[in-house]
Amino acid sequence: MTAGRRPGLTLRARLALWAALATGLAVALVAGGLYLSVNGFLRQAQEQRLSSALEAVQGRVEGLFRPRPPEAGGMEDLLPSLLGVTTISQSDLERIARDLNGQGLNLRVVSTQGGQVQAVGTQAFPAGVPLTLSPGLHQSGDGAFLVLVRDLRGAARLHISLDARALGDAQRAFGRALTLLLPLALALSLLVGWVVAGRLLRPVRSLETAARAVGEGGDLRRPLPGAGQGDELARLALTLQGSFARLADARDREQSFLRAAAHDLRSPLAALTARVEGSLARDRDAARYRHDLQEIGTDIARLATLANHLLLLARDPAAVQRAPVPLRDLAADAVDRARELDPLADVDLEASQAVTVAGDRVLLGQAIWNLTTNAVRHAPGAAVTVCVEAQGGGALVTVRDDGPGVDADTLARLGEAFYRPDASRNLDTGGHGLGLALARHVAALHGGQLTLVSAPGQGFAAQLHLPGQGAGATAGPEA
Repeated sequence: MTAGRRPGLTLRARLALWAALATGLAVALVAGGLYLSVNGFLRQAQEQRLSSALEAVQGRVEGLFRPRPPEAGGMEDLLPSLLGVTTISQSDLERIARDLNGQGLNLRVVSTQGGQVQAVGTQAFPAGVPLTLSPGLHQSGDGAFLVLVRDLRGAARLHISLDARALGDAQRAFGRALTLLLPLALALSLLVGWVVAGRLLRPVRSLETAARAVGEGGDLRRPLPGAGQGDELARLALTLQGSFARLADARDREQSFLRAAAHDLRSPLAALTARVEGSLARDRDAARYRHDLQEIGTDIARLATLANHLLLLARDPAAVQRAPVPLRDLAADAVDRARELDPLADVDLEASQAVTVAGDRVLLGQAIWNLTTNAVRHAPGAAVTVCVEAQGGGALVTVRDDGPGVDADTLARLGEAFYRPDASRNLDTGGHGLGLALARHVAALHGGQLTLVSAPGQGFAAQLHLPGQGAGATAGPEA
């Protein structure tokens, strides 16, 4: 048995942690920048202080140069005096340092006499600073002092030191402040991120609650809170709401299909079962068996037609194909089939132009055939005309007859699934009340509409309007 995976952090916790991480990174970057800037500024200030002191000290130190009288009896003692080697005492350098008010400034003069390096400096000059430093700025080994070196006349060099421990103290103070402020900033950013994330995720929780209620209640068309075109969450809610609505449409189509199948398959199946049982109840002659089989074949054909209509009604709108469809060819095929169905039927085609629209050939062909066969069956003996024409950038297919027509109440209900007027039921036309419903459904799938026009004694007309926008309906001369 494997252990269950531990639940991860919530989205709110992750947002808060990311906010804290971003804040910590920002604080570290800002602190690093400030540290470099302040450290550079302090060091530059000290260097400038050393340079200013050097300019003031150099002249006074060189003014102290004086020849050292040679000791008697030695030619070698006369050489330093002739070369201009000077003697400077420690007290001289102490006085210069005091006169400059150079707190933290100390002086040292290094010269080479007789091949030996000699140095004289103030008492507080830092020990451990090498005598052989080259001209320029240097730092002591422990980093506590800055030393500026410059050449003097007479093979001498002046060393000026400045106490740089204040710079180190500032750096340490800055580090202590950063050590204290960084955790506080992280804690504060974590708290603020937690609160802000909670407020930002409040619509998500509302959406979660509403989605759970939709799932538990089954009301897929229930509006979701915050749905709209505002921010990302509003658009997410709108997308989910649209998805739920499409699921509801699919569920309704499925339920309608099941109800339709149960409603209209029951009677034909019962009649077919009765015919089979009656035929098998006793022996019959070949002619009677042939007659029974013909009736059974008729019932099977009606069931096949019904099943095809039900499948077309349950078709998903997303599965509708979009291809150029020649409507005149579909109308001509419907007229030919109607004449085959009833050789005595008076069915004509009027189509002076080859009208083409973008759509589903199977669905459009079935719709035109349903309108045509509906006119032939329900207006026996009447003249039926199928007309195809281009209209307003789209197409119009009209199936009219000069039969008795229907009254306003009946006309209002025509097109409802499984609705058949009493007169047509008594005639037993073989329909199931799905022909006009399917034609209306096909028109809606193509962005059009089905219009029914009739009045008692004025015939019946079914007009299938198909739009041309996006479909590119075109009309050409008759072939």
